[in-house]
Amino acid sequence: MARFYSLTVTDVQKTTRDAVAITLEARDGGDFRFTQGQYLTLKRDFDGTEIRRSYSICSGANEGVLRVGIKKVADGAFSVWANDALKPGMVIEAMEPMGKFHTPIEPEKAKSYLAFAGGSGITPVLSILKTVLAAEPKSEVTLVYANRSVGTIMFREELEDLKNLYMGRVNIIHILETDGQEIDLFQGRVDTDKCAALFDRWIDIHSVDTAFICGPEPMMKAIAQSLKDHGLTKEQIKFELFASAQTGRVARQRDVVQAAQSTGVHASVTLDGMARTFDMDRSLTLLEAALDNDLDAPHACRAGVCSTCKCKILSGEVEMLANHALEDHEVRDGFVLSCQSIVLSDSITVTFDA
Repeated sequence: MARFYSLTVTDVQKTTRDAVAITLEARDGGDFRFTQGQYLTLKRDFDGTEIRRSYSICSGANEGVLRVGIKKVADGAFSVWANDALKPGMVIEAMEPMGKFHTPIEPEKAKSYLAFAGGSGITPVLSILKTVLAAEPKSEVTLVYANRSVGTIMFREELEDLKNLYMGRVNIIHILETDGQEIDLFQGRVDTDKCAALFDRWIDIHSVDTAFICGPEPMMKAIAQSLKDHGLTKEQIKFELFASAQTGRVARQRDVVQAAQSTGVHASVTLDGMARTFDMDRSLTLLEAALDNDLDAPHACRAGVCSTCKCKILSGEVEMLANHALEDHEVRDGFVLSCQSIVLSDSITVTFDA
């Protein structure tokens, strides 16, 4: 079962005109200790329709407070409600923290971190920066933060406070798309050319131990490619996609759809130690089939982004239509995103407990 716990909203702060930081406090159990860079899956019923959304924690692991950042999205029921209606004293349902957008803290080491954030992608990056600076006193960080304008910079004051608190260990470069900048390089969009210029003139890329990227998919791909072109390995690059080009039901690949129109599938699904068997329509994803058969399988984004719906294939074959969350070694070990997995075999055995 995807276990949710009640959290009390203790504070709501505007970070920009269209974004808020929500402070939460556990009410009825659950382990809400977190690692920097993790996220919460929140849910709410909107006129009889349950909506789940994942939002990154923006507080440092050492701060003793649980905060998430939520930016208003056009036509986004949850984000609009959170920005316009959520007030202190209200209760919201949440799963325990999840996510792997982090590296181990090593207090004795002096490391160099490079972070790229676009828009609300700053949320998990802020958690990482706060935690690293406090827990690794010899380490330093450089943040490249891309926004449309000064008015859209989330957590602007908190970032400036970090620079003042950790003098000489924090370098923040704001890239603005529309507002003019004194330095031409700091205006426009972050692409491979922009990255190359930054690495040539402002950032010592050869000293970087780990790079974090969180933002829109096209920006992330360009940055990741530039980092690789300048010598960083795949293992040194950590990324978190906060939005996907796919929304709603998965866009099916033509060959998979054709295969799906043949026979059904005999499925065995284990959740919370209990195995259920049922016949499923091959056109459904594993997650859709589980939910249709009254299994409360964990899920949130349904777009292959958050990894909440991760499960392990014990027998049978599936095709993942998108994967923005699992590492290569997890896929090799048989893990898939159930929201993106179409069954290709005549039978499938899956566990959500691995």
